[in-house]
Amino acid sequence: MSILSANKVKLNASVGDKYEAIRLAGQLLVEAGHVEPAYVDSMIERENSLSTYMGGGLAIPHGTSESKGTIKSTGLSIVQLPAGVDFGDGEKAHLVIGIAAVGDDHLDILTNVAMICSDDENMARILAARTPAEMIEIFESGVEE
Repeated sequence: MSILSANKVKLNASVGDKYEAIRLAGQLLVEAGHVEPAYVDSMIERENSLSTYMGGGLAIPHGTSESKGTIKSTGLSIVQLPAGVDFGDGEKAHLVIGIAAVGDDHLDILTNVAMICSDDENMARILAARTPAEMIEIFESGVEE
C-alpha cells in the first residue's frame, strides 16, 4: 500500500472551518484503511491542544501519541483548499496534509512534507494541481526514499 495514492487526494475542497478540514483529511485515511475512525478524533484533540498550522498556507494535522494504537499503516492524505480555511490567528491553510505513521515514520514524513511545501515553486504547483496524479507526482518527486 502506498503512503500516498489518488484515493487520498481531495482537490478543490471547500470547508466551513479547520475542524471540517481536519476531519476530511482524517476520513481519507480511514477510508484507505490506514487508521481506525477514532484516529480522526485524536487529530481534533491534537489541534485543540496545539495548532498543526505550519505557516505558508500549510497545516499538517495528525493524532496524539495516545492514538498510536489506532494506526494500522503509514499514510498521507492531501486536501487542497483554494479558498483556504482559517486555522486561527488569521492564518489561512490552503493545503491540509493528514499524517498517520507507524513507529517513528512520522518524523521522516513531516520533514519531507515540510521540505516540499517550504519551496514556493512546489507550493504554487500543489495549489494549482488539477488531478490527484499531478499532486502525487509533486510529492513523490520531493520525497526521499
